[in-house]
Amino acid sequence: MGRHNREGEGTDQHGAKYKVSYQPDWLRQIKISRTLSGGGRQSTKTLFRNPAACAERSPGEKVRTRVTSKDGKLDFEVTVADKAGHIDQVVVTSRAADGKGDITFIIDGSLPKPGDLGKARRRRRGR
Repeated sequence: MGRHNREGEGTDQHGAKYKVSYQPDWLRQIKISRTLSGGGRQSTKTLFRNPAACAERSPGEKVRTRVTSKDGKLDFEVTVADKAGHIDQVVVTSRAADGKGDITFIIDGSLPKPGDLGKARRRRRGR
């Protein structure tokens, strides 16, 4: 059985503040990507990174991730039911509140499993 969600926060490329509710044994990080004015290029930033190096236990069969922002006028929740534990990433794309392009959230759930400290240490060095 998974543990209760934890709370975190971050800011995007424009300084908008976001709150994140996440499953501490599944989520590794959330990146936010925006199309820059002019349309051709994108800007990607890590919005939130789980402070844990690896999971303490199995996350359970369902994991929920919620992202909210009063500044960005956004509130969504994603629930993943993954009995086999094979889902590593979920991508959510939303229209920007100002109507200027899209915002993409890359929800990376590849947090190393309990006891896999070698993988966790390699990940930390690769940051």
